[in-house]
Amino acid sequence: MAVELSVVVPVHNEEGVLPRFFEELKRVINSLSLSWEVIFVDDGSTDGSWRIISALHRKHSDVVRGVRFTRNFGKEAAIYAGLKASCGKGVVVMDADLQHPPELIPEMVRLWRESGIPIVEAVKERRQREDVGRRLGARLFYRLFEMASGIEIDRATDFKLLDVKVVEIYLALPEKERFFRGLTAWIGFPSAQIPFVPPDRTGGTESRWSFKKLVSFGVGSIVSFSSVPLRLVTYLGIFTFVGSFLLGVQTLIVKLRGNAVPGFTTVILLQLLLGSVLMVALGLIGEYLARIYDEIKGRPLYVVYEALNGLNKGREWNRENDNSGMKVKNEETH
Repeated sequence: MAVELSVVVPVHNEEGVLPRFFEELKRVINSLSLSWEVIFVDDGSTDGSWRIISALHRKHSDVVRGVRFTRNFGKEAAIYAGLKASCGKGVVVMDADLQHPPELIPEMVRLWRESGIPIVEAVKERRQREDVGRRLGARLFYRLFEMASGIEIDRATDFKLLDVKVVEIYLALPEKERFFRGLTAWIGFPSAQIPFVPPDRTGGTESRWSFKKLVSFGVGSIVSFSSVPLRLVTYLGIFTFVGSFLLGVQTLIVKLRGNAVPGFTTVILLQLLLGSVLMVALGLIGEYLARIYDEIKGRPLYVVYEALNGLNKGREWNRENDNSGMKVKNEETH
């Protein structure tokens, strides 16, 4: 029987919440009377997450499938791998920490089925409890991303239902540096929003996104979506040139009037200004060169160590010349 709904769940060190998550997911989706599957993608967990996924598969082999990476390749790679392994006519992407409430899935499915809307996304009415630094950092990132790309994702989350045609287009995009929320908005299909308030993390767990990871993710997302930062270098250069020209004229006038003050203040200020602009420019150019370098290397987004229950039946795993994901083992774990 064809699978109508796939649920893709990236997992990284979630052993404390996985059993409860699956039970709630199963209860909600079974009430919809449709064929479904859940694909857990273990993104290099160092706890017992894969052991729990394997146990769930043994007990519910008809619906539970799993993909295990050799190491941590990041959430974006995990989402991509899950979409590739999925078989459903519609695919829900959600987190396992229960901050994405499974109770929203019936409304997502209803809008998708009855209205034919290809993208149904859950959007935050307000952010969950977090420290001031993270809150301000998130607002700054979303504002900069919108300014650079023209795409508004202020309240967006990774909790989405995608029609199969959206999934196919997303998988066909060739870039290695991916930003799921941004790319699904960039594709441009009509979408519907379901507002929700994220609950507190289950079991007292905390976000595993360190400040360094958040900054790296933010810079990578903006750079991969827009060349505006490069143009800013040009604007900054023009501004610096105009300022230096005016300062030069003023200095020359003062000197011709015989009122020049001895010292190197002007020279030092100019050196600091120009040096700062050059360093910023080189840094931005370096970011783009790094992205180009990552793309032309052609390395896969991830490496699969093992899989549970029919990895090769996914929609994209057998595509010719596809090197976005690599499998260590030819056989599968059943």
